[in-house]
Amino acid sequence: MREIVFDTETTGLDPQTGDRLVEIGCIEIVNRIPTGETFHGYFNPQRDMPMEAERVHGLSATFLSDKPLFSERAQELLDFLGDAPLVAHNAQFDFGFLNFELAACDLAAVSHERMIDTLAIARKRHPGAKHTLDALCSRYGVDRSHRVLHGALLDAELLAQVYVELLGGRQIGLGLAVDQGTEVERTGSVFAPKLGEHRPARPHFATDDEITRHKEFLKTISSPLWTQ
Repeated sequence: MREIVFDTETTGLDPQTGDRLVEIGCIEIVNRIPTGETFHGYFNPQRDMPMEAERVHGLSATFLSDKPLFSERAQELLDFLGDAPLVAHNAQFDFGFLNFELAACDLAAVSHERMIDTLAIARKRHPGAKHTLDALCSRYGVDRSHRVLHGALLDAELLAQVYVELLGGRQIGLGLAVDQGTEVERTGSVFAPKLGEHRPARPHFATDDEITRHKEFLKTISSPLWTQ
């Protein structure tokens, strides 16, 4: 199954009060395995960048001033998303900004029925624990040493690993199929054995010739341990 794990960076917390989306990063996974296909974009918000937001993601108004508007890459983004389920951490926030920007382009909103919220999954699986992305990376041993500031593509990459762990790891199916395709397509796991033609069991006894040659070989060994 194809899914998209994504993250956004913004100028603030509420698009209804003038905040804008300034970065989005998307990771494609199929049967919980990253395919290497990504979408990433910075966007000019056409407004200032509050210092509080810049301290989080490091994106200044100057850096973003020559970046494209969201509208210039909106269709490219939608083409990448396709009709796949969309995975995000605190997904209501990311969906809110994404759909606000789409509406500003006179494009249809992404249905919330496609939303998978890893924050809700984490709260259900680990009640009472910390559920930030950093905390979940620590819990599941996901290396985040290179995460100095928030970044949409980096955070999506980390979240993809956390999402897999939240759902029990990569091995999502043990059933073996007989049709052609990759191991992921057939079994849902890169660890599953490859299918092949049935071969009869090999004989597990030595022939008379092998026994004779073995005895001759033993005679060439001086002072063998088994005779002492």
